Amino acid sequence: MADSRDAASELVRQDAVRAKRDAAMRAPAREGVPDARRGAASGVLPDEIKRIAPRSPRAALEPERVPVPTRWSESVRHPLVIVGNAVFTVLILVAIAGGILFVVAKQRFEAPGPLDQEKTVNIPPRLGIRDIADLLVREGVIDHPWTFVVSAVFAKTHDELKFGEYQFPKQASLHDVINTIVDGKVVQHQITIPEGLTSEQIVQRLLETDILSGSVKEIPREGSLLPESYRYPRGASRDQVIQRMQQAQARVVQEVWERRMPDLPLRSPQQLVVLASIVEKETGRADERTRVAAVFINRLKQRMKLQSDPTIIYGLVGGKGTLGRPILKSEIEQHTPYNTYVIEGLPPGPIANPGRATLEAVANPARTKELYFVADGTGGHAFSETLDQHQRNVARLRALEQGLRDGTPPPAAQSATPTAGSVPPASRAAPPRPPAPQLQQR
Repeated sequence: MADSRDAASELVRQDAVRAKRDAAMRAPAREGVPDARRGAASGVLPDEIKRIAPRSPRAALEPERVPVPTRWSESVRHPLVIVGNAVFTVLILVAIAGGILFVVAKQRFEAPGPLDQEKTVNIPPRLGIRDIADLLVREGVIDHPWTFVVSAVFAKTHDELKFGEYQFPKQASLHDVINTIVDGKVVQHQITIPEGLTSEQIVQRLLETDILSGSVKEIPREGSLLPESYRYPRGASRDQVIQRMQQAQARVVQEVWERRMPDLPLRSPQQLVVLASIVEKETGRADERTRVAAVFINRLKQRMKLQSDPTIIYGLVGGKGTLGRPILKSEIEQHTPYNTYVIEGLPPGPIANPGRATLEAVANPARTKELYFVADGTGGHAFSETLDQHQRNVARLRALEQGLRDGTPPPAAQSATPTAGSVPPASRAAPPRPPAPQLQQR
């Protein structure tokens, strides 16, 4: 028995020694070979070697540990944070939608409008923005009222829309329409006042113009208005027009007076206006103004009566301006403050409203010695320095008048054509005569 146990122990010991020897021999071989080569030699990749590393039976039976997901912090899950994120998301969406809307609105704002031709629209006072939009739609200027309203509000111009008469061009865009109304680019109407009208006649013309509004408080002083072309928007007051004409006349008279010829027999700008009004009524031809002015200036210097027919008419009818018939012989001798056949020198005031050109002609008349002029039958006048020459000119005029009445005008008169714009002269006769050209004579 003892021998059997000893033999078994010897076998166990030998097996243990052999196992240790084998283990010692295998260990160096594994350490000397690189992992990659070992993996390649065995046909197993390094990651797979690591992944399939042998485990003990107990470890193999244990479940693998999965990483626990990171838990949100309490602040992230707070209701205010959730609401804030939602609001931020909504704001981003609104910004995107707003950008798209802005691009579309800008294209619509600058797109051509529906007008197929230029059109004038009058926007009455005290209309609201929606009323203006409806009016523009009815007139065909825009397509939809709300596009006008929204565009004006976004442009911050809804409180700057002005009433008035506007002219919109063909295919005017919404941008053009709003800018035109905001800038107050109203239509300007031209009002033309001819030279030589009296103040009463000018006021009557203004009252007949439907572009203007309001009444005239009083007739302006004669000679205080400057005949010219003025531009006004519809609805401008008549008193405003008169005030502007008065200011323009005062400015022009002062400018002309400062540039006058030094030896004029006129003592004040008012006397300049008085004589200019007489010259304005005597001739409508620009090439005769300085010569007619020279005749009257020469007469004043020699203390001769001016003997101007228009002063007789003004003395008879005043501001109405026209007599409507030839001057009678008795009216030539009738005493009035304005009749220069009776009074000496200038009348007490202007007999019309002279224009700038006539004021300039009186301030700088032609350098002549002429003292007389008479109508020549062609719309102009024949001038002379002596009474004899003047009487011959008058004789030719009478022959012309007689020929016209008899139906056989002289050759010179057959081709005569009255100058456009000339003031119809008045002939002097005791009784009214048959219809004939009314010609002035001095």
